[in-house]
Amino acid sequence: MDRNENSLHNATRSFPEFNADELLVLEPPKVNKGLKYLRGAEVTSGLEPYSGEWSNEHIKHLINRTLFGFTKERLSNFKKLSMAEAVEQIISESPLPAPPVNNYTGFKEDWNEDEVVQQGNSWVEAPYESKVNSYRIYSLQGWIIQNILQQESTIQEKMTLFWHNLLVTEFSGVGYAQACYQYYKLLYENALGNYKTLIRLLSVEPAMLKYLNGQLNTNTAPDENYGRELQELFCIGKGEGSGYTEEDVREAARILTGWRINYNSINNEGPVTSYFAPSKHDTGDKQFSAFYNNKVIKGRTGDEGQYELDELIDMIFSVEETAKYICRRIYSFFVFNEITDFTEQNIIAPLAKILRFANYEIKPVLKILLKSSHFNDELNRSVFIKSPAEHLLGLMQAINITTEEDGNLVMDFEKHWRLILYMNNLGMKIGYPPNVAGWLPYYQAPQYDKAWINTTTITRRSNYTDALVSSGLYLSSSRRLKANLIDFVKTLDKPEDPNELLNEAVFILLGCPISEEVFGSLKEVLLSGQQTDYYWTSAWNDYLANPEDDSKKTVVENRLKYTFKKLLQLGEFHLM
Repeated sequence: MDRNENSLHNATRSFPEFNADELLVLEPPKVNKGLKYLRGAEVTSGLEPYSGEWSNEHIKHLINRTLFGFTKERLSNFKKLSMAEAVEQIISESPLPAPPVNNYTGFKEDWNEDEVVQQGNSWVEAPYESKVNSYRIYSLQGWIIQNILQQESTIQEKMTLFWHNLLVTEFSGVGYAQACYQYYKLLYENALGNYKTLIRLLSVEPAMLKYLNGQLNTNTAPDENYGRELQELFCIGKGEGSGYTEEDVREAARILTGWRINYNSINNEGPVTSYFAPSKHDTGDKQFSAFYNNKVIKGRTGDEGQYELDELIDMIFSVEETAKYICRRIYSFFVFNEITDFTEQNIIAPLAKILRFANYEIKPVLKILLKSSHFNDELNRSVFIKSPAEHLLGLMQAINITTEEDGNLVMDFEKHWRLILYMNNLGMKIGYPPNVAGWLPYYQAPQYDKAWINTTTITRRSNYTDALVSSGLYLSSSRRLKANLIDFVKTLDKPEDPNELLNEAVFILLGCPISEEVFGSLKEVLLSGQQTDYYWTSAWNDYLANPEDDSKKTVVENRLKYTFKKLLQLGEFHLM
C-alpha cells in the first residue's frame, strides 16, 4: 500500500482546539535555594504568563530564539504588537516554499548535464539520475539556506531545524536527493503540527527507511536500528524515566518488519513512496515490558500487519515520559540547555501535561512557553552560543547582506554552495548531522553549545565576519559576499551621532550589553582616534551632501569597516 494511502489512518486524525492557558494550573514554583545555574543566578520564574513591560529587549529575545537574525525591521514590526500577539504571529505557519530546481547546470564546465531536468525546473519528482544526484543534494542544501535567509517572521524554519536535529537523517546516508527533499518537506509541513502524527509518518518515510535500515528489516532477520532510535532518541530518551528494555527494542523491531521502499518510484517520475510487504512481516504476538504495562500487540497477517505500527505508536505515546522528553528537548533548544530539578518540576512537568492533553499538538506547548515569565526572565537572555546558522546566516539578515545577482539561478547556487562550505567549517553542515543523535552541541552534557567554539572555529568565525564587512567573503574569483555598511547605518535612527550609532549597532548585533570601556574602544575606532564626536558627524554629513564623491565615501566606509570588524570580534557577538 502506498505510504500516502489509508495505512496512515491513525496518523491524520484532527484534534479539538482548546485554550492552553486555561489548562495550566499555576502554583508557586518550588525553588531549590542551593542550586546555582550556569546562567550566573537561579531562575525562579515559572510558566505563569509574563505580565511585565514588553520592552525592546523582550522582543529581541523572542526573535533571537525563534528566528535566524535580529533586524531593526522585525523589531519595528513586533513593537506594534502586544506580547501575546507577537507570540501568535511567531507560532503561525508559513507555507512550504517552491521546491528546489536545477540551478546547478552550468555551474562548472566539467559537471555532468542533467539529461532529465532542464535548468530552472524542479527535480524533486524526477527519476533518479546517478550522474547528477549529488548536484541535486547540493541544490537541496542551498534551498534550505535560501529558505532561512528569506524566512517569514515565524518559527517555522527554526522548528524545522529543531526536528532535523532531533529526527535525524543524513543526506549521504539516504543517498537519493528526491527522498531527502521529501524528508525535509515532511519536517517542514509538520513542524508546528502533531508530534504523534509526525512520528507515524516518519516511520515509513523512504528516507528514514533507508537511513536506519527499515527497508532491510524482515521477519527472518529483524533489524533493531529504527526500533531502538524510535524509543531512545525520538520519543522517550535515555533519562531516569526511560524504563524501556532491550526486549522492548527487539519487539518494536518485529512490529516494524515488512516496510519497504518502492524503488520503482525512485526510478520513475513522481514522489518516492514506500509500501508494506506482508510476506516480510513477523506475524507473531509482541510482548512488551512493565514499562509499557506489559502490553501485548497481537500479530496480524496480510495487509492488516501494517496496522501493528499504529498500535506501537499509540503505546509509546501513552507513556508519560514521551511527553516529558519532547518538552525537555524543546526547552533545551529554545530556552536553556540544562534541565535542573527546578526546571523539571515547574516547567517540564506542566508542559508535558499540556502536550498530553492536546494529544501531542506542539503549538499549545510553544504558546505557553514563549508567553511565560520563565522564557521572558532576564536571566534566560544571552545564555546560548549561536550555532553556525545563527552566527553566519543571522548576521547576513541582520545587516541585509545580499548580492546584485540574487535571483540568478547559477549564481544563487554558487553563493549557497559557498555558504554550505563555510557553515561546515564552523561545525554545521545542513543536511548532514554527524550521527543519528544530531549535532553534539544540542545534547552533549556538560559542554552543550560551548562545543560550537574551539580554537579552529573561533578563528574561522572571526575571519568570516572580518571578510563580510571588509573585502568580502569569497564566492568565486570574481564575486564576493560583502556587507554594505553605509546602507546598514543609514537605517539607524541617528547615524550622524557616533554614540547613538554604536548603541543601536550594539543592540542589533550583539547578544548582550557591553562595558563602557569596550564601548569607548569602539568609539575610538569610529573617530579614528580623535576626541570629539563631531569628527564622525562631519565626515558622515559631508558624505551625505556629496554621495558621489569617492574620497568622502571612502573615509566613511573605512571607519565603519574597522569599527564593525572590532564589534563583530567581541565575545558578546556570539551570544543570543
